[in-house]
Amino acid sequence: MRMWVTIAVAAFAVSLAPPAHARDRLLEESINFTGSILYYSSGVPSLIIGAVRNGETAVAGFGRTSDSVDQAPDGDTLMRVGSITKVFTGAVLASLVADGTVRLTDPLDRHLNWDVAVPTRDGRPIRLIDLVTHTSGLPREIGRPPSPPEDPMRTLTKEAFIAHLKQDRLLFPPGTGAQYSNIAFDLLAQALSSAAKRPYEDLLRERVLQPAGLTATTFSPTEAQLSNLMQGHDIDGSPMPVVPTSSMAVGSGGLYSSTNDILRWLAWHLDRTDATGAEIRLLDHAAYVQRDGLRPVLSLDESGRMDAIGLGWIIMRPEGDRPLILQKAGGLQGMFSYTAFSPARGIGVFVAINRFNISAAMTMSKVVNDLIGDLAPR
Repeated sequence: MRMWVTIAVAAFAVSLAPPAHARDRLLEESINFTGSILYYSSGVPSLIIGAVRNGETAVAGFGRTSDSVDQAPDGDTLMRVGSITKVFTGAVLASLVADGTVRLTDPLDRHLNWDVAVPTRDGRPIRLIDLVTHTSGLPREIGRPPSPPEDPMRTLTKEAFIAHLKQDRLLFPPGTGAQYSNIAFDLLAQALSSAAKRPYEDLLRERVLQPAGLTATTFSPTEAQLSNLMQGHDIDGSPMPVVPTSSMAVGSGGLYSSTNDILRWLAWHLDRTDATGAEIRLLDHAAYVQRDGLRPVLSLDESGRMDAIGLGWIIMRPEGDRPLILQKAGGLQGMFSYTAFSPARGIGVFVAINRFNISAAMTMSKVVNDLIGDLAPR
């Protein structure tokens, strides 16, 4: 009985949700209904979900965007996307590989240009491909002094990274295991910036954001963008402050974006007719590391089993009616987000909630993966 009441409430909520703009009516209805179920079952302050299929998009928002914006989030609402930043870093790497600036197998110390020796283990150096596939042997985070709550990235500095590298402690020989690592992507961004002789923020904008038509994705939002910011909340429900992004966190998790921008990003990935971006897409969608043979494999299955790793993307092999999926989750400052797409089936989905709720985050990734299977079965 309780299940039917929940479904009835969610179905009623569909009629209250903002209309999604799409000619694909099935996509529109699926996104509205799925968003309703997720929102009312999770109990989060607000949720937004969007999808693109064959070039058509649908977006639905629920709840209240923030204490100062008493309306549901929309496609232009800005939010932190956390570790989804990593797949943008992977795309920068793909762009620089495509034009010959770097190679995937280049050792990190060839491009980092810091006055520190990059650690090795068992004679194996850390390569760029090891950084982007979480197989470098580096741990998740660097050890650093505490930062104040209003500026939690204050002590995330170049000096702190150098001090960590000097410890010369890799968890395993590079390329032999997989351990989720924010350190790896932050070092990768620094190395790519050095190799291209461009500030990383400029490099990302010129190589990735502008070609894909992304206008809201940024490390430094404007006041106008912040006025429509999806407010994050901590585990206890208390609102979390807007905090500055360290220049050392730009590779792993510093980006802000909007649902509309992420859908444009997904549409770029799914556009098989765009010859100008074809080389980068081929590099970006490939599986470079298979799970088989890796030991250990840690912190990579939370949003669905990792079968392989691409340039930041977690790759899930086809299973049942579900097609091949590339996916990435993010979490920062009270926001959880998740995006996934099926390159062979022309569909991608993005969803975000604004409260640290682990159960809700794991549920929404499963729902998105299942939705892709429902809308684009094998």
